[in-house]
Amino acid sequence: MTSAPPITITRLDVQRLERLLDGLKEFGPGAVALQAELDRADVVAHDQVPAGVVTMNSRVHCREESSGKDYHLTLVYPQDAGKDGCVSILAPVGSALLGLSVGQHIDWVGPGGKELKLTLLAVEYQPEAAGEYNR
Repeated sequence: MTSAPPITITRLDVQRLERLLDGLKEFGPGAVALQAELDRADVVAHDQVPAGVVTMNSRVHCREESSGKDYHLTLVYPQDAGKDGCVSILAPVGSALLGLSVGQHIDWVGPGGKELKLTLLAVEYQPEAAGEYNR
């Protein structure tokens, strides 16, 4: 695997995600991966995050490079993950997307142990860019 790209996360998302992690009954692999992302992130105020960065509740357009398949995903909290196109922050691809900027890619191990590379093509909706800080 290649080294992880630099990521930016809002202070508000960090606070909410740390509260989520603190409330978990079991600290499984998804929680460990999320904590690692939080620990390495550049943390900024919610009104200072660039529009092309994936924050919580952002809708993104990305491509899995080996298959060439495009995905439109919304990064959500676990309780919202059952909805169509929504991916939980505790899923491997969810924590991998958090904080990425358009044009960056992330490597992660998918189902069955296959290494996958996901490239962020666009942030189609970001709550902070829309002035919606309570999402």
